[in-house]
Amino acid sequence: MRPSTMNRISYGQFLLSSQINYTQTYMGKHHPDISHDAVNRWMRREKFTASTLWEHAKPNIVTCADGWLVFDDTVLDKDHSHNIELVRRQYSGNAHGLVKGIGVVNCVYVNPTLNKYWVIDYRIFAPDDDGKSKLDHMREMFDNAIHKKQISFQGVLMDTWYATTEMMQHLDKNQKLFYCPVKTNRKVQVICDYQSVDSLEWLPEELEKGRHCNLKGMDKNINLKLFQVVRSTTQNETVVTNDCLCSSASVVQDVISQRWKVEQFHRELKQTTGIEKCQCRKQRSQRTHIAVCMLLWTRLSQLAHDAMTNIYQLKHGLLDDYMKQELRSPKISFA
Repeated sequence: MRPSTMNRISYGQFLLSSQINYTQTYMGKHHPDISHDAVNRWMRREKFTASTLWEHAKPNIVTCADGWLVFDDTVLDKDHSHNIELVRRQYSGNAHGLVKGIGVVNCVYVNPTLNKYWVIDYRIFAPDDDGKSKLDHMREMFDNAIHKKQISFQGVLMDTWYATTEMMQHLDKNQKLFYCPVKTNRKVQVICDYQSVDSLEWLPEELEKGRHCNLKGMDKNINLKLFQVVRSTTQNETVVTNDCLCSSASVVQDVISQRWKVEQFHRELKQTTGIEKCQCRKQRSQRTHIAVCMLLWTRLSQLAHDAMTNIYQLKHGLLDDYMKQELRSPKISFA
């Protein structure tokens, strides 16, 4: 057996260098010093946590008083997996239905002044192991950002899934703003009786300046406003906020647009780190793989910023010399 120098750096370097195959077997086959068995033992032994990610992300984060925390989850596709621990059927927004996969709830910090973002926390959705829902994970990360990380931000952006009465009251109690779309059947009180959001009639002035309201079940001492903003060319969405000083739908549109930074993060994470490609069955190995992928994205993001390029160009640029050599003198001839 070859001597093992297996550690986080060597595994991260493998994930960075590989373009299509991210398995232990592939690493063991190509690494000069590390065997497949060494990779397997290391992944099952290591116990990274989200605090490791914060240690690496913190030095690069540029905070501002106008910053936002954005919460959302993604599902790591394991549709063809049958024996991988942590895999469960859960709803995927991309698939618009139930899929088999590993759920990861993420917290992204957005600096709107610089138009930059950083992932600062994450949790793996495993209710059978820890009994926690995705909302529990979000609340835990939010509290952690305030009390432990002590990071500067003005409020929270989240999707409808997280826009529960309890969550919004918790955010307001901590004196943080929130902006979030609400479901069309959400009951609101604008004048007298409660009615569903989709039954509201909007005057032109209300479309521009918003409407004061109460949400059913919400503490009435919390002042709220509703805005209707454009979601697509054919669809609008209704946004609720406790920022009652906001009086412009265009401002709300700009704020809500920051929420898509987390979607960009999810796309980059999946397309450049191989986070979905681990075939290990044991959950500890899956957790190790996910943790190193988060660290890899953080590293790639900073390198891309320093080089004034993007993550994709960095990753795929590794093939430039190979392509030039093959086109100059191909090892396998087409003719």
